[in-house]
Amino acid sequence: MRLSRRRLLSHAAAVSAAVGWGAVHAADPQPIRILVGFPPGGGSDVIARLLAEKLRHELGQTVLVDNRPGAGGQIAAQLLKSAPADGHTLFLTHDHTISILPQVVKKPGFDPAQDFVPVAGIATFVNALAVSSQNPARNLAEYVQWVRQQGGKSAVGIPAPASTPEFLVKQLSERFELDLVAAPYRGSAPMLADMLGNQIPAGIAAVQDFIEHQRAGKMRVIAVLGDKRQASMPEVPTLAEQGVKGYEDLPYYGIYASRGTPPAFIERFSAATAKVLQLPDVREQLVALGLTVGHMAPQQLAQREQAYTRAWTAIIRKSGFQPQ
Repeated sequence: MRLSRRRLLSHAAAVSAAVGWGAVHAADPQPIRILVGFPPGGGSDVIARLLAEKLRHELGQTVLVDNRPGAGGQIAAQLLKSAPADGHTLFLTHDHTISILPQVVKKPGFDPAQDFVPVAGIATFVNALAVSSQNPARNLAEYVQWVRQQGGKSAVGIPAPASTPEFLVKQLSERFELDLVAAPYRGSAPMLADMLGNQIPAGIAAVQDFIEHQRAGKMRVIAVLGDKRQASMPEVPTLAEQGVKGYEDLPYYGIYASRGTPPAFIERFSAATAKVLQLPDVREQLVALGLTVGHMAPQQLAQREQAYTRAWTAIIRKSGFQPQ
């Protein structure tokens, strides 16, 4: 059967469009690099590698994870700022680098509002206070009592200096008239290693950093931040339940690109991330890490970032902290 000229041209145009889309969007030979500002083994790294594996299939393109640890994500953020805005370099990070670090460092070397554009929100999460296996405390009151038995002074590990955990250490110290010293690490992985070796008696980090060690009995989470108990550890009370309020706002994980990245790429990558987050095995693994999974479109991530930044601006100013 012969096709009419109009139908033939229409068919050719459809094929050409499909081929063009595939050539531009599915057969890009240049890999996408996802920067992570913390060492391998930490929460950000685990999330990035899980998503990268699935995005390779969804995009039909190589997706690599590039760990650039140091300065609470500052090094990776500076790399994103200097990267070409062509959609081949992204940054997966959490609230600290985007909402906190620019307020506590005089010259961070980047301005999220000016240098980055939101691509996709991944999940919200909560931080937690945990103790090493040799620490007898099973709740916040027992921990405070234990510190007093040590002369009122003790170290608390934190994944980065001038971070959410550091401000919590300061507030706990003032609230209970203790001399708690925040001990900063280059990410949660080295901090956890010292806690497992009982080199430091307590630490504050994201729930997902503690959850496996909690289940194995190698650490004990004694308080979670946020406005409710976590499904992954329902037996652990919130800080608010134990008398320390003001830490109910939830931090977040998001993906960012350089300012000037083509909107078409941002839309495509955000849509691919949304599909990946709907995969049952991905959701199961992220939920098991203590995350509340939920894709946020670029504008939604921007709003989440702004709300969290406002909340922490008040906390940081109240603490009297001066940018370093």
